[in-house]
Amino acid sequence: MVEPDLNLLIALDALISEANVTRAARRLGLSPSAMSRTLTRLRATTDDPLLVRAGRQMVLTPYAENIRGSTQDTVSAALAILRPSAASLDLSKLERTFTIRTNEGFVEVFGAALIASTATRAPFVRLCFSAKEEKSAKHLREGLVDLEIGVLGEMGPEIRLQALFRDRFVGAVRKGHPLLEPKNSITPAKYAACRHVITSRHGLICGPVDKALAELGLKRNIAAAVPSFPAAMAVAMSSDLVALVPSSLLLNRGSNNENETATTIRSFELPVKTQEITISQMWHPRLDADPIHRWLRQHVLEVCQQQMQRINKTL
Repeated sequence: MVEPDLNLLIALDALISEANVTRAARRLGLSPSAMSRTLTRLRATTDDPLLVRAGRQMVLTPYAENIRGSTQDTVSAALAILRPSAASLDLSKLERTFTIRTNEGFVEVFGAALIASTATRAPFVRLCFSAKEEKSAKHLREGLVDLEIGVLGEMGPEIRLQALFRDRFVGAVRKGHPLLEPKNSITPAKYAACRHVITSRHGLICGPVDKALAELGLKRNIAAAVPSFPAAMAVAMSSDLVALVPSSLLLNRGSNNENETATTIRSFELPVKTQEITISQMWHPRLDADPIHRWLRQHVLEVCQQQMQRINKTL
């Protein structure tokens, strides 16, 4: 009997987790063409397409969806045998400062939970959040930061990454904004005609929403640009401007009924379709096998997933 190539399991886990050949290739340090060939082998081995095209994106087949959890568990168990275990670390005595490069919105939504959880598990570990002014692999390559968190940009083929959670954009306006009346009446034309505040660190004013509106012959009336999503929301709360923010940021603020923001801000689904955004953590391969860094990555993943579950309960 010819045994299957067990290395295919790692590729299968990456493909199922990312649902994208290019991202899976980047995650494993392969070229897209090499990952495509591996997908062909996996299809032949499993006798299932695994990933199929749906419009401009790829989606998992029912079989791939069914084996997602077991594949991840199997790969994790195998790697635990072959690599030194972070479980042997004495986190109660670990003294180390981790620098995490990310944006203000991530810190606002996940920072407190991550700091509190870290203090419980590793009381002498310090988390230092560094501003992310541009997408660049420089800080990881030069060892200036331990992790970078955000939407994947041009980071280079050697950078490792792991998806933390998926988010989507929603509109945000002050309570009583005329756009919300009458209820459920927000059309693309009505939305575009409003005055908007956008988030742009480099003066760019065209994004996925603008492209979707342009296909309908519409254009947003952009009145202001600010450097962060929290700043955009602050402007929207105190004016008639319409903001575009990640749903996690707004839901987190509204999850506490005693929070003043929950009474002054309202969200709405966009009248045009935009793709979800994947927030990932990225690191340099020299830290891949470091047990302490592996603990950090797993810890960040767990806290983000727990926080997203808590936020989604407010829906």
